[in-house]
Amino acid sequence: MTTQNMRAIIKQDAAAGLTLTERPVPTPGPGEVRIHVKKVGICGTDLHIWIWDKWAASRVKPGTIVGHEFMGVVDALGDNVDNVKIGDRVSGEGHIGCGNCYCCRTGNSHICDHVDIIGIDTHGCFADYLILPATNVWPLADDIADHLGAIHDPFGNAMHTVMAVPVTGKSVLIMGSGMIGAMAVGICRAIGALQIIAVDMNPKKLEIAKKMGAHHAINPKEVDVEKYVRNLTGGEGVDTVLEMSGHPDAIRQGLDLTRNGGSVSLLGIPADDVAINLAKQVIFKGLTLYGINGRRMYETWYQCTGFLRNGLIDLSPVITHHLAFEEFETGLKLMKSGDAGKVILNVNP
Repeated sequence: MTTQNMRAIIKQDAAAGLTLTERPVPTPGPGEVRIHVKKVGICGTDLHIWIWDKWAASRVKPGTIVGHEFMGVVDALGDNVDNVKIGDRVSGEGHIGCGNCYCCRTGNSHICDHVDIIGIDTHGCFADYLILPATNVWPLADDIADHLGAIHDPFGNAMHTVMAVPVTGKSVLIMGSGMIGAMAVGICRAIGALQIIAVDMNPKKLEIAKKMGAHHAINPKEVDVEKYVRNLTGGEGVDTVLEMSGHPDAIRQGLDLTRNGGSVSLLGIPADDVAINLAKQVIFKGLTLYGINGRRMYETWYQCTGFLRNGLIDLSPVITHHLAFEEFETGLKLMKSGDAGKVILNVNP
């Protein structure tokens, strides 16, 4: 690697795989910041891009630097940047809103009509350097460790999902206990959910959910989920379902197991259309459905910082592997096999 080049993991071809290569070190433009990346997290989205499934093929252009979970240090500023300075430890919001649409102008830029997502629509953080709009940069407090700074993005997904409705004093069913589901367990526990039920088919993920504070962790291959939840809730069903899996059966079961008048927050992305009985499962039950996308900018970021700095949550059980940057394929394979929780890559430790 020359001084003018940097390492970068890219989607080189419209096929399975990712490639570690060299790219020119980018220069920040007006209103932009260059970040010297220290640590990144591998996300399920990165796994989809590596596998090159239908969604990835429809969205990601070959040549794109992937990755969107990161922390690093600001090392260069473009013109007209005054909210951060060189040397600041930072993470950042990877959804870049247009700033002009109705949603952006009404405080809902997380659902911007024209959003660009780093590592998907524009170059991401799996590289030595990342360019980000200064408005998207999030300074990290000194008492938030680097590896926790690197996973603010998925932590924010979990926070946004949980905070959609009050869960204090309520029963919560979490369908899908991957890393975001496990973090949601910890958030629910921290804010006083009375009964947290985590569901997943992977025993290792259920163990992590228990460590994060789940009162019950159940495997559909071993337990009749319907009967189990009905018994726990006096036959009524739970107050709130957090759907994290995107699996059609889990979505339908979650709707069935929500009590009349309850709520369902939907974060998991289905691979295709999902058939539900709208009258029976939603309308006649008086359910409220919430579609959850990304993080509320920047309310969710303040919440994440507050939870970490005040010791309300310990995310350490979620992180199972720390690997060198060059070992990214090992991390992806571990995630695909289900043998890993959150995998952190040390880019420039």
